[in-house]
Amino acid sequence: MRKFSLKKAAVVGAAGVIVASGAGVAFAYWTANGTGTGTASTGTTQGITVNQTSTIAGLYPGGAAAGLSGNFDNTNASKVFVNQVSVAIKSGWSSSLVDGSKPACTASDFTLVQPAATQAEIASGTAVGSWGGASIALNDNPSANQDNCKGVSVPLVYTSN
Repeated sequence: MRKFSLKKAAVVGAAGVIVASGAGVAFAYWTANGTGTGTASTGTTQGITVNQTSTIAGLYPGGAAAGLSGNFDNTNASKVFVNQVSVAIKSGWSSSLVDGSKPACTASDFTLVQPAATQAEIASGTAVGSWGGASIALNDNPSANQDNCKGVSVPLVYTSN
């Protein structure tokens, strides 16, 4: 029979302590409930550009209305929703008087019909989507000379929502 040496007994004892302490670490914890908060941010959008693609020329008093139509430039990374495009003649516009003895040509000399509701998602990109159904006509005003409306460029302003 072999004798256990004191050295072997010390090694076996140390191993037992290590195993026991390891087991103690594995089971030495407390449980606790917790809560927390965080945030998530959304991006923003930039405005889009409403383009007129129709070319209007040759309006005359009482003549047929000319159709206005166009598309959009959407520089946003995602699509946007356009409900309605609106058109107006630039506020305060009047033509330069060619003949000072005759009235100026103003926005009241024209009739604008608003575009049909777009109600569409407009993809990201240039010249995307479309709008239409609008028109402009030069009114026939029999009580005023409209010579100052000859050859004018009417500044149209488009908005969307």
